Amino acid sequence: MEGYSKRQEKVSRLIQKEIAGIFLKENSLFDNAMITVTVVRTSPDLSFCKIYLSVFSPGKDGDVIIKAIQKQKKSLRYALAKRVKNQLKQVPELAFFLDDSLDYIDNIDNLLH
Repeated sequence: MEGYSKRQEKVSRLIQKEIAGIFLKENSLFDNAMITVTVVRTSPDLSFCKIYLSVFSPGKDGDVIIKAIQKQKKSLRYALAKRVKNQLKQVPELAFFLDDSLDYIDNIDNLLH
């Protein structure tokens, strides 16, 4: 990633792995939706993370799941802190976004055919 320090890359990979584990363990909180962490972007000072999620939930819109995740972000940050307490001094603030790149690719594919 251009302009991304080694430390940012390591922290982003760590957070991606641990948040994915949390969603896997706690998926009942989010209507048993299948949530995949696609990208984690960490600020240069490591105080803020943007986490992009791909959501598959039959019968539910991805935006509804993202809103439920946003409401739980304090408890998710706490769970993350428990998992990374030996690797990070401070756990960054978390912001969750819907990764709609697969929908975009699907739409382009449909337009081309």
